[in-house]
Amino acid sequence: MSCQAFLTRRSFFEGAGLKLGGLALATLAGRSAWSNAAEVSTSSATGAVHPALPGFPHFAPKAKRLIYLHMNGAPSQLDLFDYKPGLQKLFDTDLPDSIRKGQRITTMTSGQARLPVAPSKFAFRQCGASGMWMSELVPHLQGIADEITMIKTVRTDAINHDPACTFVMTGSEIPGKPSLGSWISYGLGSESSDLPAFVVFTPSFPKESQAQALFTRMWSSGFLPTKYDGVALRGSGDPVLYVKNPPGVTRGDRRAMLDALGNLNQRHFERLADPETQTRIAQYEMAFRMQASVPELTDLRGESEATLSMYGPDVTTPGTYAHSALLARRLVERGVRTVQILHRGWDQHGTLPKLIAGQCRDVDQPTAALIRDLKLRGMLEDTLVVFGGEFGRTVYSQGTLTRDNYGRDHHPKNFCMWMAGGGVKKGLIYGETDDFSYNAVENPVHLNDLNATILHCLGIDGDRFTFPFQGLEQRLVGVEGAKVVRDLLA
Repeated sequence: MSCQAFLTRRSFFEGAGLKLGGLALATLAGRSAWSNAAEVSTSSATGAVHPALPGFPHFAPKAKRLIYLHMNGAPSQLDLFDYKPGLQKLFDTDLPDSIRKGQRITTMTSGQARLPVAPSKFAFRQCGASGMWMSELVPHLQGIADEITMIKTVRTDAINHDPACTFVMTGSEIPGKPSLGSWISYGLGSESSDLPAFVVFTPSFPKESQAQALFTRMWSSGFLPTKYDGVALRGSGDPVLYVKNPPGVTRGDRRAMLDALGNLNQRHFERLADPETQTRIAQYEMAFRMQASVPELTDLRGESEATLSMYGPDVTTPGTYAHSALLARRLVERGVRTVQILHRGWDQHGTLPKLIAGQCRDVDQPTAALIRDLKLRGMLEDTLVVFGGEFGRTVYSQGTLTRDNYGRDHHPKNFCMWMAGGGVKKGLIYGETDDFSYNAVENPVHLNDLNATILHCLGIDGDRFTFPFQGLEQRLVGVEGAKVVRDLLA
């Protein structure tokens, strides 16, 4: 359908001069009303609530959906996955200048008289046929080593949390860009008509943890239409605020109200052709569907005792990481395209051994259970799971150092992330760091390259996936381009 069909002749000629000027400004800003109107037309033609863009995916995907497990605050790679036994002999020695190489450090440790080497106090063991090293902190993850690809050399551009979290989720340190989940929802849509295409959880975390604030930009649609925002499901009370009808209002009453409101909004759209009006209509309709779908989603009575036991004792407590992990499986099972879980409290500048143990108790068993659960249901082969933080931690201690107690500062040059499922190899260890886990010495992977690889697994060419904004063809992977890390692909 022609995009001009959304304007009546009368409304066009009533204000053509002013509106053409406004349209020109909107185009310069990258907000194409016509492209959004065409998208609405596609949705109407296909009957899909969340249609894919025409021509998407670009090629046959290995993964149909994404579950992204973000450990907010930055887990220490030295205490979880990057085993450096030689550091034990270097306890409390100064980090060599030949290793630091003049790299910037944060103001939290730049004033220290020394940068003393702090070996991990935790025992490691080799796991699976791959011999992947994992810490005693994650005994359940040790059991799925042969299902994952461990990337030891991820690097980022940011050294502080807010820009680093914004970067890992949007491909830019500058706020206002769409998140990964929003990009995927925009391009691929969703198979579900009763749930959002992109759902977010922000579960509870140990009370003693040092937690960073979370900003909605982590799941925002940025300059994309607002219908691609992630929908955050709450961990206490109603999963979605006001999803229930108030006392005295029946579902039929709600349907009649929405029909009347939809007619008014449609008339407004026909007069002004504002694509956000269509977004508003779609959001009201989705809220109506969610009144039925969300209670069914969160009702775990149909889950077997074996499944609940696999996720651990917290699985039936709403708002916990374990509960969120099980709901993530239930969401993708129902056709949701992207689920993101953001677990806070991983910022351990001091008392790291005690605090990281608490964090791992929260996430270790449920994360391993999620991988096993997906595999048992035949879903892991076309579900991509990603696990990681926004940067790594330093080999040197922040503050007082003893054999049993230390802290670690921010370190952007190398950290560990892992992937499992659709499109990636099993039991692969990729990249290597120096003896201090301070620099990548083999196969560094920039976050933009990692995002390009995620998109590739979903059948999207990151360089061709663009949206016009502020005079640039904006991309999740950056306007400079990024490369797919093909060595990771199955």
